Amino acid sequence: MSAAPTSKHSLADWLAYLESLHPTAIELGLDRVRTVAQRLQACEGGGVKIIVGGTNGKGSTCAMLESIYLAAGYKTGLYTSPHLIDFNERIRVRGELATDEQIVRQLALIETARGDISLTYFEYTTLAALLLFKEYQTDVAILEVGLGGRLDAVNIVDADCSIVTSVDVDHVEWLGDTREKIGWEKAHIFRKGKPAICSDPQPPQSVLDYAREIEADLWLFGHDFNYSADKQQWAFAGRHQRRNALAYPALRGANQLLNASAALAAIESLRDRLAVPQQSVRQGLIQAVLPGRFQIIPGQPTVVLDVAHNPQAAAVLAHNLDSMAYFPYTHAVVGMVNDKDCDEVIKKFGRKVDHWYCASLGGERSRSGEDIARRIRQQFPADAEGLPSVTVFDSPAAAYESAHSKAADNDRIVVFGSFLTVAAVLQHLGRPAV
Repeated sequence: MSAAPTSKHSLADWLAYLESLHPTAIELGLDRVRTVAQRLQACEGGGVKIIVGGTNGKGSTCAMLESIYLAAGYKTGLYTSPHLIDFNERIRVRGELATDEQIVRQLALIETARGDISLTYFEYTTLAALLLFKEYQTDVAILEVGLGGRLDAVNIVDADCSIVTSVDVDHVEWLGDTREKIGWEKAHIFRKGKPAICSDPQPPQSVLDYAREIEADLWLFGHDFNYSADKQQWAFAGRHQRRNALAYPALRGANQLLNASAALAAIESLRDRLAVPQQSVRQGLIQAVLPGRFQIIPGQPTVVLDVAHNPQAAAVLAHNLDSMAYFPYTHAVVGMVNDKDCDEVIKKFGRKVDHWYCASLGGERSRSGEDIARRIRQQFPADAEGLPSVTVFDSPAAAYESAHSKAADNDRIVVFGSFLTVAAVLQHLGRPAV
Protein backbone atom coordinates (compact mmCIF):
# COMPACT_ATOMS: atom_id res chain seq x y z
CA MET A 1 0.00 0.00 0.00
CA SER A 2 1.53 3.31 -1.11
CA ALA A 3 -1.16 5.78 0.03
CA ALA A 4 -1.61 6.16 3.76
CA PRO A 5 -4.48 4.12 5.19
CA THR A 6 -7.25 5.78 7.17
CA SER A 7 -9.14 4.81 10.31
CA LYS A 8 -11.50 2.88 8.02
CA HIS A 9 -8.74 0.48 6.93
CA SER A 10 -7.93 -2.80 8.66
CA LEU A 11 -5.05 -3.36 11.05
CA ALA A 12 -3.50 -5.68 8.45
CA ASP A 13 -3.55 -2.79 5.93
CA TRP A 14 -1.90 -0.50 8.46
CA LEU A 15 0.84 -2.99 9.35
CA ALA A 16 1.61 -3.58 5.67
CA TYR A 17 1.87 0.19 5.22
CA LEU A 18 4.18 0.59 8.23
CA GLU A 19 6.45 -2.18 6.99
CA SER A 20 6.80 -0.47 3.61
CA LEU A 21 7.21 3.05 4.95
CA HIS A 22 10.66 3.32 6.52
CA PRO A 23 13.83 2.45 4.57
CA THR A 24 15.31 0.46 7.47
CA ALA A 25 13.56 -1.75 10.01
CA ILE A 26 15.75 -0.40 12.81
CA GLU A 27 16.89 3.21 13.02
CA LEU A 28 18.02 4.03 16.52
CA GLY A 29 17.60 7.59 17.75
CA LEU A 30 14.96 9.51 19.66
CA ASP A 31 14.63 12.87 17.92
CA ARG A 32 12.01 11.87 15.35
CA VAL A 33 9.78 9.81 17.62
CA ARG A 34 10.09 12.33 20.48
CA THR A 35 8.95 15.17 18.23
CA VAL A 36 5.83 13.25 17.15
CA ALA A 37 5.17 12.18 20.76
CA GLN A 38 5.25 15.82 21.86
CA ARG A 39 2.77 16.78 19.15
CA LEU A 40 0.41 14.09 20.42
CA GLN A 41 1.24 14.57 24.12
CA ALA A 42 1.62 10.78 24.07
CA CYS A 43 3.76 10.57 27.19
CA GLU A 44 1.33 12.54 29.34
CA GLY A 45 -1.09 10.48 31.42
CA GLY A 46 -1.07 6.71 31.65
CA GLY A 47 -0.16 6.65 35.33
CA VAL A 48 3.07 5.36 36.86
CA LYS A 49 5.49 4.21 34.15
CA ILE A 50 7.93 1.31 34.45
CA ILE A 51 10.51 0.63 31.72
CA VAL A 52 12.03 -2.87 31.53
CA GLY A 53 15.22 -3.53 29.57
CA GLY A 54 17.83 -6.28 29.50
CA THR A 55 19.17 -9.03 27.26
CA ASN A 56 16.97 -11.81 28.66
CA GLY A 57 14.16 -11.90 31.21
CA LYS A 58 12.39 -8.71 30.08
CA GLY A 59 9.21 -10.38 28.96
CA SER A 60 8.90 -12.55 32.07
CA THR A 61 9.48 -9.57 34.38
CA CYS A 62 6.87 -7.53 32.51
CA ALA A 63 4.34 -10.39 32.66
CA MET A 64 4.76 -10.75 36.42
CA LEU A 65 4.49 -6.99 37.02
CA GLU A 66 1.28 -6.83 34.99
CA SER A 67 -0.22 -9.87 36.71
CA ILE A 68 0.57 -8.63 40.24
CA TYR A 69 -0.74 -5.11 39.64
CA LEU A 70 -3.89 -6.55 38.04
CA ALA A 71 -4.40 -8.78 41.08
CA ALA A 72 -4.07 -5.66 43.27
CA GLY A 73 -6.92 -4.01 41.35
CA TYR A 74 -4.96 -1.52 39.26
CA LYS A 75 -5.72 -0.61 35.64
CA THR A 76 -2.63 -1.82 33.79
CA GLY A 77 -1.09 -1.14 30.41
CA LEU A 78 1.53 -3.52 28.98
CA TYR A 79 3.66 -2.99 25.88
CA THR A 80 6.00 -5.79 24.76
CA SER A 81 7.69 -7.02 21.60
CA PRO A 82 7.97 -8.93 19.39
CA HIS A 83 4.66 -10.75 19.06
CA LEU A 84 4.46 -14.47 18.42
CA ILE A 85 1.35 -14.76 16.24
CA ASP A 86 -0.88 -11.67 16.35
CA PHE A 87 0.33 -8.08 16.47
CA ASN A 88 -2.26 -7.34 19.18
CA GLU A 89 -0.15 -9.35 21.65
CA ARG A 90 2.15 -6.30 21.88
CA ILE A 91 -0.39 -4.02 23.58
CA ARG A 92 -2.59 -5.01 26.52
CA VAL A 93 -4.94 -2.84 28.56
CA ARG A 94 -6.27 -4.19 31.87
CA GLY A 95 -4.92 -7.61 30.96
CA GLU A 96 -6.78 -7.78 27.63
CA LEU A 97 -5.25 -7.61 24.16
CA ALA A 98 -5.89 -4.31 22.42
CA THR A 99 -8.46 -4.72 19.64
CA ASP A 100 -7.77 -4.00 15.97
CA GLU A 101 -10.06 -0.98 16.20
CA GLN A 102 -8.26 0.47 19.22
CA ILE A 103 -4.86 0.14 17.55
CA VAL A 104 -5.99 1.49 14.18
CA ARG A 105 -7.50 4.54 15.89
CA GLN A 106 -4.11 5.41 17.40
CA LEU A 107 -2.17 4.71 14.19
CA ALA A 108 -4.44 7.12 12.30
CA LEU A 109 -3.74 9.83 14.89
CA ILE A 110 0.02 9.23 14.61
CA GLU A 111 -0.09 9.32 10.82
CA THR A 112 -1.77 12.73 10.89
CA ALA A 113 0.54 14.14 13.56
CA ARG A 114 3.85 13.00 12.07
CA GLY A 115 3.62 15.20 8.96
CA ASP A 116 6.83 14.65 6.99
CA ILE A 117 8.68 12.94 9.86
CA SER A 118 9.60 9.34 9.04
CA LEU A 119 8.93 6.72 11.74
CA THR A 120 9.86 3.05 11.95
CA TYR A 121 7.33 0.27 12.54
CA PHE A 122 8.48 0.02 16.18
CA GLU A 123 8.22 3.78 16.72
CA TYR A 124 4.65 3.84 15.38
CA THR A 125 3.63 0.95 17.63
CA THR A 126 5.33 2.42 20.71
CA LEU A 127 3.40 5.66 20.23
CA ALA A 128 0.18 3.70 19.66
CA ALA A 129 0.65 1.91 22.99
CA LEU A 130 1.33 5.16 24.85
CA LEU A 131 -1.74 6.81 23.33
CA LEU A 132 -3.94 3.86 24.31
CA PHE A 133 -2.65 3.91 27.89
CA LYS A 134 -3.37 7.63 28.04
CA GLU A 135 -6.86 7.19 26.58
CA TYR A 136 -7.78 4.42 29.03
CA GLN A 137 -6.18 6.25 31.97
CA THR A 138 -4.12 3.31 33.17
CA ASP A 139 -2.79 3.42 36.72
CA VAL A 140 0.48 1.80 35.72
CA ALA A 141 2.08 1.36 32.29
CA ILE A 142 4.76 -1.31 31.86
CA LEU A 143 6.92 -0.85 28.77
CA GLU A 144 9.46 -3.34 27.45
CA VAL A 145 12.50 -1.95 25.63
CA GLY A 146 12.78 -3.27 22.08
CA LEU A 147 16.54 -3.01 21.53
CA GLY A 148 19.23 -1.74 23.88
CA GLY A 149 17.89 1.23 25.82
CA ARG A 150 19.61 4.53 25.17
CA LEU A 151 18.23 5.03 21.65
CA ASP A 152 15.17 2.79 21.85
CA ALA A 153 11.82 4.49 21.22
CA VAL A 154 10.51 3.42 24.65
CA ASN A 155 13.20 5.63 26.20
CA ILE A 156 11.26 8.79 25.32
CA VAL A 157 9.19 7.97 28.42
CA ASP A 158 10.28 9.59 31.67
CA ALA A 159 10.13 6.39 33.71
CA ASP A 160 9.15 6.37 37.37
CA CYS A 161 11.10 3.13 37.77
CA SER A 162 13.47 1.31 35.42
CA ILE A 163 14.63 -2.31 35.42
CA VAL A 164 17.65 -3.87 33.71
CA THR A 165 17.15 -7.63 34.03
CA SER A 166 20.39 -8.98 32.56
CA VAL A 167 23.27 -7.94 30.35
CA ASP A 168 24.81 -10.33 27.84
CA VAL A 169 26.29 -10.10 24.36
CA ASP A 170 23.53 -9.82 21.74
CA HIS A 171 22.69 -7.39 18.91
CA VAL A 172 26.41 -6.58 18.65
CA GLU A 173 25.99 -4.60 15.42
CA TRP A 174 23.82 -2.11 17.30
CA LEU A 175 24.99 -2.22 20.91
CA GLY A 176 28.66 -3.20 20.89
CA ASP A 177 30.55 -6.45 21.33
CA THR A 178 31.22 -6.48 25.10
CA ARG A 179 29.03 -6.60 28.21
CA GLU A 180 30.49 -3.23 29.26
CA LYS A 181 29.41 -1.50 26.04
CA ILE A 182 26.01 -3.19 26.04
CA GLY A 183 25.47 -2.46 29.74
CA TRP A 184 26.13 1.24 29.13
CA GLU A 185 23.44 1.31 26.41
CA LYS A 186 20.92 -0.50 28.60
CA ALA A 187 21.61 1.64 31.69
CA HIS A 188 20.34 4.73 29.84
CA ILE A 189 16.77 3.79 30.79
CA PHE A 190 17.68 4.80 34.38
CA ARG A 191 16.53 8.23 35.58
CA LYS A 192 17.99 10.70 38.08
CA GLY A 193 16.56 10.20 41.56
CA LYS A 194 14.27 7.37 40.41
CA PRO A 195 14.47 3.66 41.33
CA ALA A 196 16.89 1.86 39.00
CA ILE A 197 16.58 -1.90 39.51
CA CYS A 198 19.36 -4.21 38.27
CA SER A 199 18.76 -7.94 38.71
CA ASP A 200 21.89 -9.11 36.88
CA PRO A 201 23.89 -10.90 39.63
CA GLN A 202 27.15 -9.67 38.08
CA PRO A 203 26.35 -6.37 36.37
CA PRO A 204 28.94 -4.73 34.15
CA GLN A 205 30.77 -1.82 35.81
CA SER A 206 29.32 0.46 33.12
CA VAL A 207 25.81 -0.05 34.55
CA LEU A 208 26.92 0.89 38.05
CA ASP A 209 28.96 3.85 36.83
CA TYR A 210 26.16 5.30 34.73
CA ALA A 211 23.60 4.93 37.55
CA ARG A 212 25.92 6.78 39.93
CA GLU A 213 26.83 9.41 37.34
CA ILE A 214 23.18 10.44 36.89
CA GLU A 215 22.38 9.91 40.60
CA ALA A 216 19.76 7.23 40.03
CA ASP A 217 18.44 5.33 43.06
CA LEU A 218 20.25 2.08 42.24
CA TRP A 219 18.84 -1.20 43.59
CA LEU A 220 21.26 -4.10 43.09
CA PHE A 221 20.41 -7.77 43.33
CA GLY A 222 22.33 -9.32 46.23
CA HIS A 223 22.69 -5.94 47.93
CA ASP A 224 19.33 -4.13 47.99
CA PHE A 225 17.11 -7.13 47.28
CA ASN A 226 17.47 -10.88 47.22
CA TYR A 227 15.52 -14.13 47.46
CA SER A 228 15.76 -17.47 49.24
CA ALA A 229 13.95 -20.67 48.31
CA ASP A 230 13.29 -24.27 49.19
CA LYS A 231 11.37 -26.91 47.24
CA GLN A 232 7.94 -25.74 48.37
CA GLN A 233 8.12 -21.94 48.45
CA TRP A 234 10.34 -18.89 48.28
CA ALA A 235 10.79 -15.53 49.98
CA PHE A 236 11.75 -12.04 48.78
CA ALA A 237 13.78 -9.58 50.82
CA GLY A 238 13.95 -5.94 49.76
CA ARG A 239 15.26 -2.80 51.39
CA HIS A 240 12.28 -2.38 53.70
CA GLN A 241 9.95 -5.25 52.85
CA ARG A 242 9.99 -9.01 53.23
CA ARG A 243 7.51 -11.19 51.44
CA ASN A 244 7.53 -14.73 52.80
CA ALA A 245 5.83 -18.02 51.91
CA LEU A 246 5.42 -17.18 48.21
CA ALA A 247 4.37 -19.84 45.71
CA TYR A 248 6.68 -20.39 42.78
CA PRO A 249 5.75 -18.31 39.71
CA ALA A 250 3.57 -19.97 37.09
CA LEU A 251 6.36 -19.18 34.61
CA ARG A 252 8.68 -22.17 34.67
CA GLY A 253 12.45 -22.22 34.91
CA ALA A 254 15.24 -21.66 37.38
CA ASN A 255 15.77 -18.04 36.33
CA GLN A 256 12.20 -16.97 37.06
CA LEU A 257 12.84 -16.26 40.76
CA LEU A 258 15.45 -13.71 39.65
CA ASN A 259 12.90 -12.10 37.33
CA ALA A 260 10.23 -12.22 40.05
CA SER A 261 12.66 -10.56 42.48
CA ALA A 262 13.22 -7.72 40.02
CA ALA A 263 9.47 -7.24 39.72
CA LEU A 264 9.01 -7.24 43.51
CA ALA A 265 11.90 -4.79 43.98
CA ALA A 266 10.20 -2.43 41.51
CA ILE A 267 6.87 -2.86 43.32
CA GLU A 268 8.54 -2.11 46.66
CA SER A 269 10.26 0.98 45.24
CA LEU A 270 6.87 2.32 44.08
CA ARG A 271 4.86 1.27 47.15
CA ASP A 272 4.10 4.87 48.18
CA ARG A 273 2.25 5.39 44.89
CA LEU A 274 0.92 1.89 44.19
CA ALA A 275 0.38 -0.19 47.32
CA VAL A 276 0.32 -3.95 46.70
CA PRO A 277 -0.88 -6.34 49.41
CA GLN A 278 0.78 -9.71 49.98
CA GLN A 279 -2.17 -11.68 48.64
CA SER A 280 -1.98 -9.82 45.32
CA VAL A 281 1.69 -10.76 44.98
CA ARG A 282 0.85 -14.43 45.61
CA GLN A 283 -2.06 -14.39 43.20
CA GLY A 284 -0.20 -12.44 40.52
CA LEU A 285 2.81 -14.77 40.51
CA ILE A 286 0.56 -17.81 40.14
CA GLN A 287 -1.47 -16.25 37.31
CA ALA A 288 1.33 -14.74 35.21
CA VAL A 289 1.38 -16.13 31.66
CA LEU A 290 4.00 -15.72 28.95
CA PRO A 291 3.91 -18.00 25.90
CA GLY A 292 7.17 -19.35 24.51
CA ARG A 293 9.18 -19.14 27.73
CA PHE A 294 9.80 -22.74 28.79
CA GLN A 295 6.18 -23.37 27.80
CA ILE A 296 5.19 -27.02 28.11
CA ILE A 297 2.38 -28.28 25.87
CA PRO A 298 0.18 -30.87 27.64
CA GLY A 299 0.17 -34.41 26.28
CA GLN A 300 2.68 -36.95 24.97
CA PRO A 301 5.38 -36.67 23.91
CA THR A 302 6.31 -33.72 26.14
CA VAL A 303 6.79 -30.59 24.02
CA VAL A 304 8.80 -27.61 25.34
CA LEU A 305 8.66 -24.25 23.53
CA ASP A 306 11.27 -21.61 24.30
CA VAL A 307 12.24 -18.49 22.34
CA ALA A 308 15.88 -18.79 23.54
CA HIS A 309 17.98 -17.28 20.75
CA ASN A 310 21.25 -16.13 22.34
CA PRO A 311 23.91 -17.94 24.39
CA GLN A 312 22.69 -16.74 27.80
CA ALA A 313 19.09 -17.78 27.12
CA ALA A 314 20.25 -21.09 25.62
CA ALA A 315 22.28 -21.83 28.77
CA VAL A 316 19.19 -21.19 30.91
CA LEU A 317 17.08 -23.44 28.67
CA ALA A 318 19.69 -26.23 28.82
CA HIS A 319 19.74 -25.94 32.64
CA ASN A 320 15.95 -26.08 32.80
CA LEU A 321 15.92 -29.18 30.58
CA ASP A 322 18.33 -30.84 33.01
CA SER A 323 15.89 -30.10 35.84
CA MET A 324 13.07 -32.03 34.17
CA ALA A 325 12.29 -35.72 34.66
CA TYR A 326 14.16 -38.41 32.72
CA PHE A 327 13.40 -38.76 29.01
CA PRO A 328 14.98 -41.54 26.91
CA TYR A 329 15.53 -39.25 23.92
CA THR A 330 15.44 -35.50 23.33
CA HIS A 331 14.44 -34.18 19.89
CA ALA A 332 15.29 -30.53 19.16
CA VAL A 333 13.62 -28.39 16.49
CA VAL A 334 15.82 -25.36 15.91
CA GLY A 335 15.59 -22.37 13.58
CA MET A 336 17.68 -19.20 13.94
CA VAL A 337 18.29 -15.85 12.30
CA ASN A 338 21.72 -15.08 10.92
CA ASP A 339 22.74 -12.32 13.34
CA LYS A 340 22.71 -14.64 16.38
CA ASP A 341 25.73 -16.60 17.67
CA CYS A 342 24.63 -19.99 16.40
CA ASP A 343 27.80 -21.85 17.45
CA GLU A 344 27.60 -20.65 21.07
CA VAL A 345 23.87 -21.37 21.29
CA ILE A 346 24.39 -24.95 20.08
CA LYS A 347 27.36 -25.45 22.39
CA LYS A 348 25.19 -24.80 25.47
CA PHE A 349 23.25 -28.01 24.81
CA GLY A 350 26.27 -30.29 24.65
CA ARG A 351 25.07 -33.80 23.94
CA LYS A 352 21.72 -33.35 25.67
CA VAL A 353 20.04 -33.52 22.24
CA ASP A 354 19.84 -36.91 20.49
CA HIS A 355 18.07 -35.82 17.31
CA TRP A 356 18.36 -32.38 15.72
CA TYR A 357 15.79 -31.04 13.23
CA CYS A 358 17.24 -27.90 11.62
CA ALA A 359 14.76 -25.54 9.98
CA SER A 360 15.11 -22.59 7.63
CA LEU A 361 12.86 -19.71 8.68
CA GLY A 362 12.46 -17.85 5.40
CA GLY A 363 13.09 -14.14 5.01
CA GLU A 364 16.32 -12.24 4.48
CA ARG A 365 17.56 -12.66 8.08
CA SER A 366 17.03 -16.41 8.16
CA ARG A 367 19.95 -18.75 8.73
CA SER A 368 19.54 -21.82 6.53
CA GLY A 369 18.76 -25.13 8.16
CA GLU A 370 21.74 -26.56 6.29
CA ASP A 371 24.08 -24.02 7.92
CA ILE A 372 22.77 -24.87 11.41
CA ALA A 373 23.15 -28.60 10.65
CA ARG A 374 26.74 -28.14 9.49
CA ARG A 375 27.63 -26.34 12.72
CA ILE A 376 26.03 -29.06 14.85
CA ARG A 377 27.91 -31.80 12.99
CA GLN A 378 31.17 -29.92 13.50
CA GLN A 379 30.65 -29.57 17.25
CA PHE A 380 29.07 -32.95 17.90
CA PRO A 381 30.21 -35.68 15.46
CA ALA A 382 27.93 -38.71 15.52
CA ASP A 383 28.90 -41.48 17.94
CA ALA A 384 28.87 -45.24 17.30
CA GLU A 385 25.08 -45.26 17.54
CA GLY A 386 24.79 -42.45 14.99
CA LEU A 387 23.80 -39.87 17.61
CA PRO A 388 23.12 -37.09 17.46
CA SER A 389 21.26 -37.44 14.17
CA VAL A 390 20.97 -34.18 12.22
CA THR A 391 18.35 -33.51 9.51
CA VAL A 392 17.38 -30.38 7.57
CA PHE A 393 13.92 -28.97 6.78
CA ASP A 394 12.47 -26.05 4.84
CA SER A 395 10.32 -24.84 7.73
CA PRO A 396 9.83 -25.21 11.49
CA ALA A 397 6.43 -26.84 10.87
CA ALA A 398 7.98 -29.55 8.70
CA ALA A 399 10.79 -30.06 11.22
CA TYR A 400 8.27 -30.35 14.06
CA GLU A 401 6.12 -32.85 12.15
CA SER A 402 9.16 -35.05 11.56
CA ALA A 403 10.21 -34.82 15.22
CA HIS A 404 6.68 -35.65 16.37
CA SER A 405 6.44 -38.67 14.07
CA LYS A 406 9.76 -40.08 15.32
CA ALA A 407 9.47 -39.29 19.03
CA ALA A 408 8.11 -41.97 21.34
CA ASP A 409 5.44 -41.02 23.88
CA ASN A 410 8.00 -40.88 26.69
CA ASP A 411 10.49 -38.74 24.72
CA ARG A 412 10.51 -34.94 24.63
CA ILE A 413 10.62 -32.38 21.84
CA VAL A 414 12.25 -28.99 22.40
CA VAL A 415 11.49 -26.12 19.99
CA PHE A 416 13.81 -23.09 20.25
CA GLY A 417 16.14 -20.65 18.51
CA SER A 418 13.89 -17.73 17.61
CA PHE A 419 10.51 -16.13 18.24
CA LEU A 420 9.83 -17.04 14.59
CA THR A 421 10.52 -20.73 15.21
CA VAL A 422 8.23 -20.94 18.23
CA ALA A 423 5.50 -18.90 16.51
CA ALA A 424 5.56 -21.19 13.46
CA VAL A 425 5.14 -24.30 15.60
CA LEU A 426 2.40 -22.72 17.75
CA GLN A 427 0.51 -21.83 14.57
CA HIS A 428 1.08 -25.33 13.18
CA LEU A 429 -0.40 -26.76 16.37
CA GLY A 430 -3.35 -24.39 16.08
CA ARG A 431 -2.67 -22.90 19.49
CA PRO A 432 -3.11 -19.20 20.28
CA ALA A 433 -0.08 -17.35 21.68
CA VAL A 434 -2.07 -16.19 24.71
